[in-house]
Amino acid sequence: MSSPVTSAFAPLSAPKGGVYVVFVGASLKLAPAAQKALVGAADLIAAAAKTASFRGKSLSSLDILAPSGVACERLLVIGVERDKDKKETDFAELGGYVIGKIGASKAATIAFFAPNGDWDAAGAADFMMGAHLRAYRFDKYKTKVKPEDKPTTLHLTIGVGDVAAAQIAAQARKAIVGGVELARDLVNEPPNVLFPVAFAARASELKKLGVQIDVLDEKAMAKLGMGSLLGVGQGSAKESRLVIMRWNGARNKKAKPVAFVGKGVCFDTGGISIKPAANMEDMKGDMAGAACVTGLMHALASRKAKVNAIGAIGLVENMPDGNAIRPGDILTSMSGQTIEIINTDAEGRLVLADVLWYVQDKYKPVFMIDLATLTGAILVALGAEQAGLFSNNDELAARLSEAGAATGEKVWRMPLGAPYDKIIDSKFADVKNAGGRHAGAITAAQFLQRFVNETPWAHLDIAGVGMASPSSEINQSWGSGWGVRLLDRLVADHYEK
Repeated sequence: MSSPVTSAFAPLSAPKGGVYVVFVGASLKLAPAAQKALVGAADLIAAAAKTASFRGKSLSSLDILAPSGVACERLLVIGVERDKDKKETDFAELGGYVIGKIGASKAATIAFFAPNGDWDAAGAADFMMGAHLRAYRFDKYKTKVKPEDKPTTLHLTIGVGDVAAAQIAAQARKAIVGGVELARDLVNEPPNVLFPVAFAARASELKKLGVQIDVLDEKAMAKLGMGSLLGVGQGSAKESRLVIMRWNGARNKKAKPVAFVGKGVCFDTGGISIKPAANMEDMKGDMAGAACVTGLMHALASRKAKVNAIGAIGLVENMPDGNAIRPGDILTSMSGQTIEIINTDAEGRLVLADVLWYVQDKYKPVFMIDLATLTGAILVALGAEQAGLFSNNDELAARLSEAGAATGEKVWRMPLGAPYDKIIDSKFADVKNAGGRHAGAITAAQFLQRFVNETPWAHLDIAGVGMASPSSEINQSWGSGWGVRLLDRLVADHYEK
């Protein structure tokens, strides 16, 4: 569902009702443009700040109701004095913070001017993006909502110095917002609505943006030898699917694509190795990796990214039927490698093994990045603040880290190596799908690496950030849409031609 906010850029004007937002630093002085629009408000702000001990600290606010001599319902003063450790303003975060403070108002004007001068158009566009992401709601299944609790649409006017430049900068941000919102929607949907075939249909809607879609059913996957992926889904009444999304936006249509692979376990009971009942409902979000890849493809296509890109999502349901795989079973993957099943709850890596092999073999990509809510072990290691990054390529890993720092979707590189790889050697097959409690996130990544040849590859374990992650200034949703902004930034900075 989209956020209940409409936004537009305009030249800054004087207040005409609603909420009027201005920014100040430690001096509490307004930018010249804001001061001109708010004649006589400087003394009012100074007096109110003294009473409230407001000092203009970053992400603090002073809310003046029915301000005397100012033609608005509320004058909202936002502090932007940066901390010593913060090198620059995070405008997306600022936009989200402001929306949180505006609340249920129907109209607001933002005087988007820095206390000591103009902010640039890119900053205004990021502010707009953060505002929309903060306002996102997923309440389509609530039928009994009190009138006072129903969301109202906020009409946001962002006053800037250069309207045309802000509008141009905002075009790509709107595409990213659309991608994040799509990813959030997919993660938030209940599993009886978003099962593999239904997910494939939702991904197929990207055709209207110019994305080419191929959907492989179980018969097609069996013909390809995808025994690993199909093994996971064989206990479910819902059929499995593999969806390939292709965006050909590079000037050279024959240029090698970049590739993104998503784990799409639409519901994970754990299979025969069944999970405890407590919090099992959260396992509807075990497809957050596939949701991110779908949202990313939406963003790339919407902004006409100059890149050839592949998005591949393996969609299954892991259920404990009498036909489900058992611990002790041996599956044969598309690569020909055999896999001993130790724990049927280590299923995501089985899905990814076949999809990774298929993508590298068919499309010969520049790189592959997979995203998966893969292990609880990564939560033990990193909590819900950063995703675990594993890679066979230092340059790709460094670029992901840089994109994470730029977007706030941070990653932390974890080790890979032969000693960890030995842990998943099997007595009866080429590899086993679980290596025990120790180094669980690492051995899961080592398993995936066995299905990657020389292609530069990175694995992002997003179990801590893809769902039920801590709320932030730009995300109040259970499904975060994490990874769309990170990977879009990676592509924009390094791979568009």
